[in-house]
Amino acid sequence: MKIYKIPEKLKTIIFDIDGTLYTSTAYVYEQVDAQIRHFAHLNGMEEEQARKRIKEFRKQWANEHEGKKISLGNTFTHFGISIETSIEWRNTLLHPEKYLNKNTKLKDSLVSLQKAGFRMVCVTNNPVAAARKTLEVIGIDGTLKDIIGLDTCFKSKPAKEVLDAACTLTDSSYEECLSVGDRYDIDLALPLDLGMGAVLVAGAEDVCALADQLCSHDC
Repeated sequence: MKIYKIPEKLKTIIFDIDGTLYTSTAYVYEQVDAQIRHFAHLNGMEEEQARKRIKEFRKQWANEHEGKKISLGNTFTHFGISIETSIEWRNTLLHPEKYLNKNTKLKDSLVSLQKAGFRMVCVTNNPVAAARKTLEVIGIDGTLKDIIGLDTCFKSKPAKEVLDAACTLTDSSYEECLSVGDRYDIDLALPLDLGMGAVLVAGAEDVCALADQLCSHDC
């Protein structure tokens, strides 16, 4: 876990989901690869060829943008795949139940944050339905009820619109929000630029540790 900034008057915690609220490199990989395989099949390409094309594009994009990373959804738009199409693919191709299990420790940590008075919202590059399915499998859907997904603003992170939606939903200013995610460029760089706090995590264990730290002051 790497803490970049914790707001002095923290009101809202904005959680990424994938790679943040669960620890499974296999499912993080599968979410991306399932879409690339589908892209390959639709275009009559070998799967490995499609993987190579996407990887090369993302590498070139990073070289042209000071090493920053681009999301898969935004990558696909450069190949003629709209955000609306990405939403359809993700809703049908993603199966978290094959990779994830309930995490009672994480649920307890989130409940502690809730009891401490923090508002919590998920901001994800997956559609709301697909994201909800993941939270259900982990067993935290009853605790994290608010999700801003790819089909909320039709924008893929990093995008100011999704952060504005999170602030509006929780009646919070940028300075009262903390963004928690596993990818700096996608989940944290823009929030920091806007004045939010930011914490880089490597999965659910780090989220639990963060909750302990935050609750030690407020619980």
